[in-house]
This record gives sequence, C-alpha cells and structure tokens, in this order.
Amino acid sequence: MAVDYAVLKKGGFMRQKQKNRFSLRLKVVGGHLTSNQLLTIAETAEKYGEGYVHLTSRQGVEIPFIRLDDIDEVKTKLAEGDCEPGVCGARVRTVTSCQGKAVCPSGCIDTYGLAEEISERFFAMDLPHKFKFGVTGCQNNCLKSEENDIGIKGGIEVKWIADKCISCGVCENICRVKAITTEGGKIIVNEDKCNYCGRCTKACPVDAWENNEGYIVSFGGLFGNTVWKGEEIIPIINSKEQLFVVIDAAVDFFKNHANPGERFRFTIERVGKGEFVKTIKEAYYGFGK
Repeated sequence: MAVDYAVLKKGGFMRQKQKNRFSLRLKVVGGHLTSNQLLTIAETAEKYGEGYVHLTSRQGVEIPFIRLDDIDEVKTKLAEGDCEPGVCGARVRTVTSCQGKAVCPSGCIDTYGLAEEISERFFAMDLPHKFKFGVTGCQNNCLKSEENDIGIKGGIEVKWIADKCISCGVCENICRVKAITTEGGKIIVNEDKCNYCGRCTKACPVDAWENNEGYIVSFGGLFGNTVWKGEEIIPIINSKEQLFVVIDAAVDFFKNHANPGERFRFTIERVGKGEFVKTIKEAYYGFGK
C-alpha cells in the first residue's frame, strides 16, 4: 500500500532523512502544557521514539524517530494523555504566546486565553500557504509579535484620575517614551508618544489611572529566507469582538488573493499595500456600525 506522505505531513508527521522515520510535531497552544501532557509526551518518546524530544522555535514539541508502522499507536497513546498532533504545510500553525498578565507583572492582556480562542477558530485552517499567529503581553515583546503573519501585542490605554493623584512623579519618571509630563500640577499624557506599555499605571501607588486593555495588531511579518517586520496600520483595538473582525478580514484577504505557495507578506505586496490597508481599515472602522 502506497504511503501518502503529503497527508502525513499535513497531520504533523514530517519525514526524516532516515527511511520510514518521522518527526511528529505536537499541537501546543501558547507554550502551555500540563504535567499530564508532559508525562504522556515523555512516555511516547521513550516507547516509540529514541527517548528525547525537540523543542521548536515556536514553542512546539516534536518527537523524532517515530516509525511508520507505529503512527496509529502513537496517535492513540497521545490522545489518552490529552495530546494531539500538530500540523504542517499550507495551514494555520500552532498559536504562540507569552504568559501574559496571568503570571507576568508586565503583562497587559490574557495572552494564553486569547491564543486559545484564536487556535479554536483558525488552527489547521487550509490556506494558500502556512500562516502564523503570535500573541505577546506587552511592549517587552518577548514573543516578537511582528515576526508573525498576524501579531498581537497587549497594551493599556490610560486616563489620569486627578482626585486620586498624590503628585509623586513615579509615572513621569518610569515612562520610557517620555509621554507623561506634569504641567501646573496636572498630569498630561501625550497620546502621540504613548506606546500603551502600562508601566505608569502598574507603578502608581494610589491607582490614579483608568485602564482600558487593548490589542496592538501587526500584519505581514516574515522571518525566514526573507525577513520583514509586520506593520501596524490601525489604532489599538479595545474589544475582542472588534479584534476578531479585523483578524477575519486579514485572513479572508489572504485566502481570496494569495497564489498557492505565496506567503501573506508577498500577497500584500503583489496585490498592493493600499488595497490591504483599505480592507483592514474598513473592518476596523466599520465595527459596530
């Protein structure tokens, strides 16, 4: 019986240079694995591989040296431990994220929760070429969001609460982009300079700020044979519903305009950046109307 290597690859089993051996890529959302999943992966690698795993650059786990004849058993074993194969090829790949505000003091958004929602909606979707999402919690940008086809960075819009402020100067001193100044006893935030890092409100000893969490989105990042930083073309997004409207518009643009085997960035460049910007701005400004 002929082996359909394309189908195996699509389901996460990548051919190795060794005959009839495969490196199995697992689905890992946001770099998050339970101890039970880790135990299952270790047992699978020990029994069906060569006793080790490879951690990929995108928070993934691969089990090398899976035998062709063991693939069905491996799938069953993994399912028992709530693990499943990932994907390769022209599909939406595993969504990466940092730990976000659930763990990190700098985090501005729930990165893992958002990564799960994106994964549930888009993971393994067939597209003209591979497509990557990355979610990072703040301007420290540990996940390097701009490397992704769609990158999402957490931010906080702030508004000063005058009657709570004690004029300690902490916010002004801690602002890295010098967006905060004090004039006549009042705090002034220069919105053109503010990068929504949230350092001011996190450092404030008296909670003298109103906070509005948001999402800073970049499009068209590429980090391989060609390197291209994703671009921010719309203002910060303040609701998850609006965020997904914008994401849907970007994915649909790629789906409808890309040639087979063409990455998102090259589709934007070929069709015209102006056309893409128009599509995204229509989604952004049309939300709720």
